Amino acid sequence: MAASSSAGDFYRDIDVTFGDQRAKILDGGKLLTLNLDKTSGSGFQSKKEYLFGRIDIQMKLVPGNSAGTVTTYYLSSEGLTHDEIDFEFLGNSTGNPYTLHTNVFSQGKGEREQQFHLWFDPTKSFHTYSILWNTHRIIFFVDNIPIRVFDNLESIGVPFPKKQPMRIYSSLWNADDWATQGGLVKTDWAQAPFTASYRNLKANACLAGSSSSTCVTTTAEDKAWQNQALDVAGRKRLRWVRKKFMVYNYCSDRKRFPQGFPPECKQSRF
Repeated sequence: MAASSSAGDFYRDIDVTFGDQRAKILDGGKLLTLNLDKTSGSGFQSKKEYLFGRIDIQMKLVPGNSAGTVTTYYLSSEGLTHDEIDFEFLGNSTGNPYTLHTNVFSQGKGEREQQFHLWFDPTKSFHTYSILWNTHRIIFFVDNIPIRVFDNLESIGVPFPKKQPMRIYSSLWNADDWATQGGLVKTDWAQAPFTASYRNLKANACLAGSSSSTCVTTTAEDKAWQNQALDVAGRKRLRWVRKKFMVYNYCSDRKRFPQGFPPECKQSRF
C-alpha cells in the first residue's frame, strides 16, 4: 500500500454519486456543496480506496430548520459483510441542536450507536471532522477533540475492520421518517433547497491495491496516525465530551440488551 496525503481538490479526489447538479464543486475545486430538494438529495464518494489512515474534512451543516435532513460523512466498503465508520448529522428544528450519530460496522454488523450534541453551532462556520483508523483502534474527532474510541478487541471475539478497503462517502438526504425526534418532526420543504458545504478533504492514508506492501510516508507527522492512541490530555477531553455531550450510548441501553451488553462494552476504559 502506498500513502496518500495532499490538500483537498474535489475535482481530483471525488466522484458525484447521485443528485446530478445538486452536488456542486466551486472555487477551483476547493469547495463542494451538496443540496437536497423534494425530488432528490445528493452525494459523493472518493475516487480512491483506503486501508487504514486518518481522514479529515471540514463541513458546514444545513442552517435554520434542518429537521428531517441527514448529512453523512463516513468510510465504507461494499457488500453484505461490509465495514463502515460513520458520522451522521441529524437535523433539527430551528434553535434545537443537531444530533451527531456515530456507528461502527464490522463484517456487516453495526448496532454500535453513540450519539452526541455538539458544543458549538455546526451551521455557522466550518468545523473539522476526522476518522483515525489504524490496526489498534478507531478514533472519532471533532475539531481534533476525541469523542469516541473503538478499540480492536478481536482478542475477545469482537470483529474489527482491518481487511476491507473503504472509500470516503458523503450525502445529504431526507430521512424525516426517523431522523428528528424519532420521525415526529417532518422536513419543511418550503425551506428547500437545503445545503451542506465541504472543504479541505485530506486523506493521510494507505491506498488499497498498491503493489507495495507497506505505507510509504515521508514525515513523522504522516506516520503518527499508524500507532496513535489517546494521551492523558486526549483521555481527559474524551471524558469531558462523554459527560457533557453524549446523549445516547448503546453500551448503556439495558432495554435493548436484556441478555447483557456486547463484549466490547465491558472493556471500555473511559
